[in-house]
Amino acid sequence: MLSLTQLRRDARRIFDAGLTAANPYEAVKRHVTRKGDMLTVAGAPYDLGSYRNVYVVGAGKATAKMAGAVEELLGGRISRGIVVVKYGHNLPLSLFEIIEAGHPLPDEAGVAGTTRVIDLLCRAKEEDFVIFLLSGGGSALLPCPVDSITLDDKIRTTQTLLNCGATIHEVNAVRKHISKIKGGRLARLAYPATLVSLILSDVVGDDLDVVASGPTVPDASSFADCLRVIVRYELEEKIPPRVRAFLDAGARGEVEETPKAGDPIFKNVRNVIVGNNRMALEAARLKAEDLGYHALLLSSCMEGEAKVVAAVHAAIAREIIATDNPVRRPACVLSGGETTVTLRGTGVGGRNQEFALAAAASIDGAEGVVILSGGTDGTDGPTDAAGAIVDGTTLQRGRNQGFDAADFLRRNDSYAFLRGVGDLLVTGPTFTNVMDLRLVIVA
Repeated sequence: MLSLTQLRRDARRIFDAGLTAANPYEAVKRHVTRKGDMLTVAGAPYDLGSYRNVYVVGAGKATAKMAGAVEELLGGRISRGIVVVKYGHNLPLSLFEIIEAGHPLPDEAGVAGTTRVIDLLCRAKEEDFVIFLLSGGGSALLPCPVDSITLDDKIRTTQTLLNCGATIHEVNAVRKHISKIKGGRLARLAYPATLVSLILSDVVGDDLDVVASGPTVPDASSFADCLRVIVRYELEEKIPPRVRAFLDAGARGEVEETPKAGDPIFKNVRNVIVGNNRMALEAARLKAEDLGYHALLLSSCMEGEAKVVAAVHAAIAREIIATDNPVRRPACVLSGGETTVTLRGTGVGGRNQEFALAAAASIDGAEGVVILSGGTDGTDGPTDAAGAIVDGTTLQRGRNQGFDAADFLRRNDSYAFLRGVGDLLVTGPTFTNVMDLRLVIVA
């Protein structure tokens, strides 16, 4: 049997292979090529010579690298470029103004950056070409709220939704309706220019109206949907009054809805997904096989409470140990997607760390089992960790220090436990974002 040290090392190598496949620079270059004035985007030609200006704007944790690829392709053909990235995700580019702002909670720097993007888009005319770069984190990094709502109102609303365990679809439905730019409104700002969006997806199913709250696609959600989210999670008294009043007015038809399918503003819009979670998972699967494991890719669409999903993965590990099903040993079972955490304590952590600690509790004492859960963006919740790598000795190492894993989970304090036992997965900024990668290794 492989040593625990080797299993943990292999887990990290498999995770890193997924990160490499999700490199946003390479993702753009795979889908966009140029020969002279002819730019080809996913098979569709655009004659740069027929446009007066080429504007490039973007937002998200991966957009600095995406902008680097576009800068290399278009060079001096770019009239102006602005991208908004998370603090620490800046890169030195010659033709772009890069604005750093807050994520996951928006801040005034994000509002200022969004305002600059809006001002640039308002210049676009029919004879102009706009390239929009989008990746995960775009919702928080394009935070300009409607005039009747303050940034603090939006921050409180976002935090309330994140804390209650709402899905990313539900969070984004509300954020779109209180934003000047989300839910198709960026497309409205760019109209009638030709608009091409290059998207690195960070949502389950690559639902385009959910990625960064869908700035360039028709919005399938409504004001009524927003109110249903608030009622479902009993947030009526927790949402700021101005936000609730605005959503109520929208549901009554007193505020214009977000643009829907069939709106003429989408006539000259093309949205192209250049990378996603499945791409990273496939690369991770191939790496696992290269390392000698029998690999099984469960799904790129895993959602649900982190502790519950962790229990399922741990059960699969125990089944493999007992019966060599659903894949024989040495085995590597992979999954992607994005879980949620319902906050009930005041500790520090993130969905991947909570998953890892809960999984560790379920495999306590098991030999030859390693479980990794990590965010491909390198940041799990408000921490410096991407997630964690745990094994059957994790809880015992915690007990040796007087740690009670159940207590840490009750307090949502997975970071402190995992840091204490040395099981955090720390990558630093990865400059990509295609949700999470999870893997279970059984020797």
